[in-house]
Amino acid sequence: MRLLSFTIFLLGLAALPFANLRAADAKAEKGFTSLFNGKNFDGWRERNSKDTLEGKTEAFKGRFKIVDGVIHYDPKVGGDKYIETIKEYAGDVHFKFDFNPGPKCNNDILFRGTKFDIIPGNKENKNVKEGEWSTFELIAKGDKIEHKINGETARSSTGKAKANTFVLRAEIGAMQVKNIRVKD
Repeated sequence: MRLLSFTIFLLGLAALPFANLRAADAKAEKGFTSLFNGKNFDGWRERNSKDTLEGKTEAFKGRFKIVDGVIHYDPKVGGDKYIETIKEYAGDVHFKFDFNPGPKCNNDILFRGTKFDIIPGNKENKNVKEGEWSTFELIAKGDKIEHKINGETARSSTGKAKANTFVLRAEIGAMQVKNIRVKD
């Protein structure tokens, strides 16, 4: 009986690192709220649509599709498509998410009249590599917007200070996105 209890104890200890990886993967940070639950598109809609994507796991016939807690942009489906948060964000706001660009990636983030292209290796994405996860941040203070990749400023721009949705654009190529969160 003791040997069985000890074995179960050791198996529990062995599982702890995996539990911690799962918790770390969620990127829970003080003050941030998740915008993507990893299961479906609750809180999102196809851009400029009144219909929500509540309870759905794909948009635009699979152009955006959730697999294992990650949004996949499927280039085989094709089309220049957009999904956006239902909520509009006013005032100062800070968005973060993790992304993994695939082959021929040229996809965008849109917020308050600014567009940021995710293209591995270009001027603003010089440290982004195809097939590797990176962290993107968009920090809006008034009409000033800072775009960061892996903690380094990639670009600063001026946008519109009015309330706006947060938009993901699947333009060209594959990409994966997870851990979308906001502090407002």
